Amino acid sequence: NAVIIKPSELSENTAKMLAKLLPQYLDQDLYIVINGGVEETTELLKQRFDHIFYTGNTAVGKIVMEAAAKHLTPVTLELGGKSPCYIDKDCDLDIVCRRITWGKYMNCGQTCIAPDYILCEASLQNQIVWKIKETVKEFYGENIKESPDYERIINLRHFKRILSLLEGQKIAFGGETDEATRYIAPTVLTDVDPKTKVMQEEIFGPILPIVPVKNVDEAINFINEREKPLALYVFSHNHKLIKRMIDETSSGGVTGNDVIMHFMLNSFPFGGVGSSGMGAYHGKHSFDTFSHQRPCLLKSLKREGANKLRYPPNSQSKVDWGKFFLLKRFNKEKLGLLLLTFLGIVAAVLVKFTDCVGPVSRDEHQISKPSPVC
Repeated sequence: NAVIIKPSELSENTAKMLAKLLPQYLDQDLYIVINGGVEETTELLKQRFDHIFYTGNTAVGKIVMEAAAKHLTPVTLELGGKSPCYIDKDCDLDIVCRRITWGKYMNCGQTCIAPDYILCEASLQNQIVWKIKETVKEFYGENIKESPDYERIINLRHFKRILSLLEGQKIAFGGETDEATRYIAPTVLTDVDPKTKVMQEEIFGPILPIVPVKNVDEAINFINEREKPLALYVFSHNHKLIKRMIDETSSGGVTGNDVIMHFMLNSFPFGGVGSSGMGAYHGKHSFDTFSHQRPCLLKSLKREGANKLRYPPNSQSKVDWGKFFLLKRFNKEKLGLLLLTFLGIVAAVLVKFTDCVGPVSRDEHQISKPSPVC
């Protein structure tokens, strides 16, 4: 299969590396890398493909899907969304906050399945803030800006967008920025109003809002009132509570008592649902996504008598046999299929015999003379 790869123009260095390396290892006529911006992408989407796979935000995902619709091209859209993280009061907050800190501030929060916000009871909020703050120091040191393990925002436009999300918010810790280097410190917001801007769009940066809720019921309602997220994270020792969250919400994927990790398993399909995307990939699921399942049935030209049931002219006996085969439940294993074939042959013979032999009456003394056999 031939493939055209269009890397994101925002990751300029990665795009250049792909364009340089792929021709060295793959057939240049079949695997082509095209770099560029909106103009190049728009022109590509005018072409006819067997499948289009897009990773990015929901707004562009809609543009891709609209373009694909012109040729009825199937699409896989791996989009994003606000992935919630519910923390139950029945769990080890030290471990919980350590795992959330890792998943949230990895790549400076620029991960599609990073925990976008925390839902918890108000009584847990201060403990969570303190434990995340201590974990940030452990991971990145006292001077986070100098840490070789802490990244920067990809460009100035996104830097300014993220800063705008801080307006009017209560910053528990963090909030330091440097436009020259596009540095935004790991930041936690408390008592966040769900109506504010930071809760209206995917953050995709190192800002972590905490939204207090009364209980798990309110948390479930809060999640369901919004667009379906790419990921859902639930922390609790109570497995029934985790199962309830899974059963009563919808998301692309779920990790219980951790974050990000369902993405790491190639045996799992990875993808979104609703506004967070459609389709799935990873491992064999990627192979299936880019494959067309083409059913092919090869039959013999022999045993045509068994097909007499389906050919006109129709008769009541054919209808009766048809009902039998349609309504009877057979084992789908080989034995059931063999039995079905055998019964079909028997049915064909009986139908032929019924049609060819006239009515036969019996009494205890005599049998009437049959009509001539066909």
